[in-house]
Amino acid sequence: MRRVVVTGIGAITPVGNDARTTWDSLLKGKSGIDLIKSFDTSKHTVRIAGEVKDFQPEKKINFKILKRLDRYAQLSLWATMEAVEDAQIDFEKYDRAEIGVIIGVGIGGLIIWEAEHTKFLSKGPARVSPLFIPMMIPDMASGYIAIHWGLRGPNYTTVSACASGAHAIGDAFRAIKYGDATVMVAGGGEASVTPFALAAFSNMRALSRRNDEPHKASRPFDKDRDGFIMSEGAATLILEELEFAKARGAKIYGEIVGFGATGDGYHMTAPAPEGEGARRSMERAMKEAGCKKEEISYINAHGTATPLNDKFEAKAIKDLFSGYTQKIVINATKSMIGHSLGAAGAIEAAVSCWSIRDSVVHATVNLENPDSECAGLDIVRDTPRELKINYVLSNSLGFGGHNASLCFKHYSD
Repeated sequence: MRRVVVTGIGAITPVGNDARTTWDSLLKGKSGIDLIKSFDTSKHTVRIAGEVKDFQPEKKINFKILKRLDRYAQLSLWATMEAVEDAQIDFEKYDRAEIGVIIGVGIGGLIIWEAEHTKFLSKGPARVSPLFIPMMIPDMASGYIAIHWGLRGPNYTTVSACASGAHAIGDAFRAIKYGDATVMVAGGGEASVTPFALAAFSNMRALSRRNDEPHKASRPFDKDRDGFIMSEGAATLILEELEFAKARGAKIYGEIVGFGATGDGYHMTAPAPEGEGARRSMERAMKEAGCKKEEISYINAHGTATPLNDKFEAKAIKDLFSGYTQKIVINATKSMIGHSLGAAGAIEAAVSCWSIRDSVVHATVNLENPDSECAGLDIVRDTPRELKINYVLSNSLGFGGHNASLCFKHYSD
């Protein structure tokens, strides 16, 4: 089987419009959660979210193209442009039939959907935009990214709620490993902070209602957590077959060595009791990676700050790593950027790679009163921790019982 490495990363998140700013902000403990600025929330119960700030896509993307892409696809294209530049790869020099794209999206073009549906109700069917369908469907991020560079390898979108981005990276890893591609553009994007979506998530009691303390609202593993914070963003990783990457002199962030995917088969929104599905997902990723539980240095937890997720993810980790949990460092990126749904797994995969590169793990903010049901885990608090990382797991767990775990390794020949 062929080995797969990460050679480029791009990101746009509530704490930074590029990879470097995002990573620096996370290391500083900066929160991107604030009162929503993009629409009037006066009639909403929840009025906070993690919005991307000062996004000016026209700086990189042609205006004619922007008019044909919903915000979620714009964010993914933006992150991909940065990832390609970071990887210093000129696709035109290589066989583009060997280069594919898989971008995970949890929902898709909600912004255009809400706008056009309102137009349909107020002005009639004749006024609905002919661009509505291609702008709304979730696969257009993958589709347009491939069109932009003329890439003709495997191309599709994974839609598995909050696990979408991780599934996309896992599938891309396998495509290279099994010989279906040489290079894959993989990640996730989402832009679902909209009036309708905010109301829907709020009414199902999934969101934090800590409107008076936005920066403190996302509280993974804290006993006072009361729900997740909706957010938006995108991250893209460039994955390459190892020998191809070495031949062109690419820098390497780390190696992706395992992918675990399981289903709960239990409930539409609640995780399986005791975190059984999450445990098997991590176990499968480690099995493919060929690593033992004592070799895992760090876990980037799904850590949504919902009562059941944190409790059962903690249980899954303690069950799988019994006897070793105090030797594994854990954090939750969502404590600062909120939950970007389909983009979350990709952003957290990027964080895992940055942690490997820099030998440091960012802190989990707002963990002031650790939940006793999550006790027994070494969760990084207050300040970043320097750590020489060997293997890292990144977990993503989605509505519908979708579980995905990615295993990255410090690269060595």
